[in-house]
Amino acid sequence: MLGRLQTLPREARDTLFLLAVIAWLILPQLGQLPWWCIGLTAAVLAWRGVLAVRGDPLPGNGWVLALLAATIGATLLSHRTLLGRDAGVTLIVVLLALKTLELRARRDAFVVFFLGFFTMLTNFFFSQSLPTAGAMLVGLLGLLTALVNAHMPVGRPPLLQAARTAGWMALLGAPMMAVLFMLFPRLAPLWGIPGDGMTGRTGLSATMQVGTVAQLALEESVAMRVRFEGPLPAPSEMYFRGPVLSSFDGRVWRPLVPRIGAYAAGLLPPVRLEGLGPAVRYAVMLEPNNRPWLLVLDAATERPSGAGLEAISGGELQWVASRPVTDLVRYSAESHVAYRAAADARPFSVPIQYRELPPSFNPRTLQLASQLIAQVPGGAANKPALVDAALQRLRTGGYVYTLDPGVYGEHTADEFWFDRKQGFCEHIASAFVVLMRGMDIPARVVTGYQGGELNSIDGWWTVRQSDAHAWAEVWLAGLGWVRVDPTAYVAPSRTGSLQRLLPPQGVFAAALGTVSPGLLGSLREGWEAVNNRWNQWVLNYTQSKQLDLLRNLGFKSPNWQDLTFLLIAIVVAVALGGAAWARWERSRQDPWLRLLARVRQRLAREGVVVPPAGGPRQLAQAVTNRFGHEAQALADWLLRLEAQRYARRPPTELPALQRELNRLPWPAAR
Repeated sequence: MLGRLQTLPREARDTLFLLAVIAWLILPQLGQLPWWCIGLTAAVLAWRGVLAVRGDPLPGNGWVLALLAATIGATLLSHRTLLGRDAGVTLIVVLLALKTLELRARRDAFVVFFLGFFTMLTNFFFSQSLPTAGAMLVGLLGLLTALVNAHMPVGRPPLLQAARTAGWMALLGAPMMAVLFMLFPRLAPLWGIPGDGMTGRTGLSATMQVGTVAQLALEESVAMRVRFEGPLPAPSEMYFRGPVLSSFDGRVWRPLVPRIGAYAAGLLPPVRLEGLGPAVRYAVMLEPNNRPWLLVLDAATERPSGAGLEAISGGELQWVASRPVTDLVRYSAESHVAYRAAADARPFSVPIQYRELPPSFNPRTLQLASQLIAQVPGGAANKPALVDAALQRLRTGGYVYTLDPGVYGEHTADEFWFDRKQGFCEHIASAFVVLMRGMDIPARVVTGYQGGELNSIDGWWTVRQSDAHAWAEVWLAGLGWVRVDPTAYVAPSRTGSLQRLLPPQGVFAAALGTVSPGLLGSLREGWEAVNNRWNQWVLNYTQSKQLDLLRNLGFKSPNWQDLTFLLIAIVVAVALGGAAWARWERSRQDPWLRLLARVRQRLAREGVVVPPAGGPRQLAQAVTNRFGHEAQALADWLLRLEAQRYARRPPTELPALQRELNRLPWPAAR
């Protein structure tokens, strides 16, 4: 196959290389593009490759216009619009592929190059991860190689030569790109473009239907990273609070306040929170999830703070951002793992919604509630004893914590307490809260994450999707809202030693299991540490960090205007320095000698060797001896170069000779 490629004409070889680069640029977006877009793009690129190999003529404009019309129609059907991120990316990908059917001149190739650069940038609309950046760096070098190769119209220069030139260009431009990255004013999040129907990646939502969170345990992607300052809380106390679900219709749990803006409107009264013991301080790197919740260690006494972050109290010990989190967010928080919330409230002042249950649902659970009230000393007035009785039933009743509890029916709590006796944390928490409300105890479901994994390399805790959890809170007189995790009574290892249920292993996973667990753990920690550094120093490089950099440079009260002026000053200084260096370089060597050396080096690659002291006339004689009349044009040019140097009245100016050399047909090309 490699030999076949080497024998192809240069145009076919260059076209196939460009098609491969385009396919590489589109590859990371396969999960985001409609199926028809992937199929059409692959078909067009394959068609263009076959035409290049066979040397067949390109299709007429009618084909291209028909495919373009079909693309527009399919985009409208898929996205209901031609505007926006998703529709725009779909169009640009297909247009890039269609443009390859018009590669008739260098001008068309340049259009393809520029469309390729733009397509490369669109990958960052969906992911700014380190693997995506690495893949796009390879794509950038590929595009630069094709661009350099297009500027070498004579002969058949090897792609490796163009790749070396492109690599040097990238290396020379890297310092300037680093300066632009550090100093270009960040007036808004660079990639903070709203998703068109983008679904959240955390798995947590504003509603919870039994069975949804169970699927989340299979996900190993990172939800957030946490770094503690000072003493660490016990792993069993690491509850990161997310949405609080208090309204139940028999099938779905929902929050009392469904809209973000309603929190600021004060529709939920603030909860008096009293911290017990020392506070825990920590920093959070929250991954993009298109959700508003700011996950904090339960419970945060102060507003989380971060660059450009506006946190709003949710009224149920939760915090939300003023807008969905669409890019990486870093914030600091302070929490008390031991606390009292609303302890001074009176029973009648607790909202009735925390005790309500829909009629005609879970009758056997309500009957169980009546039985427990009758069995506990003090009856309905002894709320703590009723809670303990329910937990004792979970501990000794043969209940099982599993990833695969099956599909629940209409009466979910009844099925859990009496029929299945198995479930994931959402089944257990939901059934427990229903039982509490059946005994007239205010209760609610809290979802979030529990636990995490310490990375010994960088000291950050990694909280994954598999750490998603649901627990309960009950309100008790004199104590206020008390966290109760019923899952801990069914499977103590889930919250104590942070053991997670694992799905059945496939063949590939089983093969990996034969590798040393210590080696796999070290590799995973190393990769997570690198990713964390990427998130902190690249994705989370905000305007506040830019201003801190200026303060370190001596600016007293820096602002974005100072950033702009400093950036302009550096760009001007670099430009002047480059001009001065080029002028100095020219002064070090005679332009005539440089031109002669350029010809000598080119001929040396073709096997023509001339002594270092040989002049143009000797070069002309050597070329004529080697290639005969095929090199007559080059020999004549060398004689004119000699005359330009030594004749009393040179017949040709040196710049004209330089331009003529670029157009000369070299013998090897014939």
